[in-house]
Amino acid sequence: MKIRHLFASLAAASILMAMPALAAVSAQDFVDKAAIGGKFEVDSSQVALNKAQDQSTKDFAQKMIEDHGKANAKLETVAGEQKLKVPTALDAQHQDELDKLKNAQAPIDQAYLDMQRKEHADAIKLFEDYAQAGDNAALKTFARQTVDTLKMHQQMLEKIAAGRDTTTGATTPAVKTGNAPNAAALVPGANSFTEAQAKSRIEDAGYSNVSKLTKDNQGIWRGTASKAGKNLDVGLDYQGHVVAASK
Repeated sequence: MKIRHLFASLAAASILMAMPALAAVSAQDFVDKAAIGGKFEVDSSQVALNKAQDQSTKDFAQKMIEDHGKANAKLETVAGEQKLKVPTALDAQHQDELDKLKNAQAPIDQAYLDMQRKEHADAIKLFEDYAQAGDNAALKTFARQTVDTLKMHQQMLEKIAAGRDTTTGATTPAVKTGNAPNAAALVPGANSFTEAQAKSRIEDAGYSNVSKLTKDNQGIWRGTASKAGKNLDVGLDYQGHVVAASK
């Protein structure tokens, strides 16, 4: 009987040892990831200021430079007080993404916004996890104070994706009547959407059964879709605007 209890105790101990720690990352790991992410936000946004075409994208990029610049400076101060090192260069993955943006043909609006969407999702998780279970009180406070700003940026990205100007709140036309999508409502330009991304963006605008997508010589994805029981011709430009018309 004693041997049986001993084996049970050892099994329970092995399970506990295999479970991950509650803390998201160590203090130094958090500083490394937060600093690299913040630097990427600023560096990529500086590229976007010069190579983006849509004013809402440029306004967002300027906001990123200002907000993340302040957050980066605050992180450096807090980390210094905690005797932690702050990386001054990007890691290989982020440097590769930045180089792609620099080398891409303008306009780079969609590529930049897609990068920002991913980076902010990752950053929010990192900051929320550390604020809840981090191992350094000063850094936990910094994470808690910063995460609301990151979520505000995420909301701005959602508004841009929906075709809304983040400054004025004006919305772009979503559905037109007639025999074809109104060409005047779709903006020609180098379109970095892949076919899968174009389909996803159209579906996000409330359409279903999206099919027959092809990109024309103006950089506009065109195809067919359904909405409210109607079959529609649908178009998507490089800015993410979706315009449709009854077939």
